[in-house]
Amino acid sequence: MIGGMVDVPPGLEEIRLHDTRTRETRRFVPLVEGRVGIYTCGPTVYAPQTLGNMRSQLFPDLLRRVLAAAGYDVTYVTNITDVGHLVSDADDGDDKMEKAAAASGETAADIAARYTEQWADDRRRLGCLEPDVLPRAADHIAEQIAMVETLEAQGHTYVIDDGVYFDVTTFPRYSEFADLRLDDLESTGRIEGIAEKRNPADFALWKLTPPGVKRQQEWDSPWGRGFPGWHIECSAMATRYLGTTFDVHTGGVDHIRVHHTNEVAQSECALDVHPWVGTWLHNEFLDLGGEKMSKSKGHVLVVDSLVERGIDPLAYRYFFLQAHYRQKQAFTFDAVAAAGTALRRLVGHAVSARDAAAAGAASGADAPDPARVDPYRRRFWAALADDLNAPQALAVVWEAVRSDELSPADRWAFLADADRALGFGLADAAAPDADESGSDPRIDALVAERATARAERDFATSDRIRDELAAEGIELIDTPTGTTWRRA
Repeated sequence: MIGGMVDVPPGLEEIRLHDTRTRETRRFVPLVEGRVGIYTCGPTVYAPQTLGNMRSQLFPDLLRRVLAAAGYDVTYVTNITDVGHLVSDADDGDDKMEKAAAASGETAADIAARYTEQWADDRRRLGCLEPDVLPRAADHIAEQIAMVETLEAQGHTYVIDDGVYFDVTTFPRYSEFADLRLDDLESTGRIEGIAEKRNPADFALWKLTPPGVKRQQEWDSPWGRGFPGWHIECSAMATRYLGTTFDVHTGGVDHIRVHHTNEVAQSECALDVHPWVGTWLHNEFLDLGGEKMSKSKGHVLVVDSLVERGIDPLAYRYFFLQAHYRQKQAFTFDAVAAAGTALRRLVGHAVSARDAAAAGAASGADAPDPARVDPYRRRFWAALADDLNAPQALAVVWEAVRSDELSPADRWAFLADADRALGFGLADAAAPDADESGSDPRIDALVAERATARAERDFATSDRIRDELAAEGIELIDTPTGTTWRRA
């Protein structure tokens, strides 16, 4: 756990988050005063985890850091799906681990171990804090079977030739979470290949191994030898480590209509609770050329793809912070490289302020002045308290860096405090190599685009470009002969 008895910064007195279930941005209030439990849907480790997958890790890491800074004891759980994730949402076909093993000739266990380590290493390189609990689905089969047995005893299930299914008509609130129309689900592909299902939205809780088939991953159960459905895994593991109700569940927006809707249904029925989760938070996609980045479409860009181009993985963390988590973010290598340039300059300012503050303290110079620092702290943390508005928080960081009002000690006090959320490791950072001066085609193009927008009186676009460049530490100077720029 992190958090607890800390100096809560000004601006974090009230945190507001956008809850998917209620479709409202509202004040966050934990179930138990002073404590927060967070569950994040983790990776299905049948293949490398893409940069898009890692966005769903950076987002809850920011949330976790903000809640810890607010003084909460935070328990963070994210899972490893190493069995049971079927190749589609229609409950047909094999699971992704078995399919990967058959294609590669390796064991499912070896594939899971390799890609789990890749994911864990990439999280570290992106500055994410280590999970408090990292459960594997294959290690929690007993809990999953027990939950299915409870649902069966309550009359929520039925058995057909290929497995045990949840009957969504036994849960009247099924459509509420994702605002679904159950009579439209027949066209979603969720019934393909399973003609025996009673209702289009019914989903597998336990899949039975077909006669004459031997799988690498299968277990005995009251219904026969088989493996768990994907959805039951998260419900069982979240309950095991966070209790029958907990505070926050996160994941990508692609989980809302099926995976998280099914989690809610089976959990609230099995546990007899409502709501099962206090606040649901979902991050939007990373966009690659207008499409969701995904392994199935062949867009396999990973953290090493950045390193191969000389880009620091932490540049991707900075890039992530430049957009709100509920907005789609367009990925290009140039954009991440530019974020890396901005990060290097920020680190340079931080190291300079840190070293000057240390030298000043050694010589008996003045300590940081809260009257000067706290207004910046308040605005920085208030931005993050407003549904994790990271772009606005970054803008405050650059204001502080450029401020003539702050001494080096003031500036370092602010940056060290802000880095609790930013996660750049500024306290231990080394001075970056000096940047070469000169033109930057990308920035020149944005300045030209802004000039066109100003000429056309499109001030919304003009202001957006100015703010984006300011977040990178780029200062624009408007003159009668045109606009120039410089690095702040």
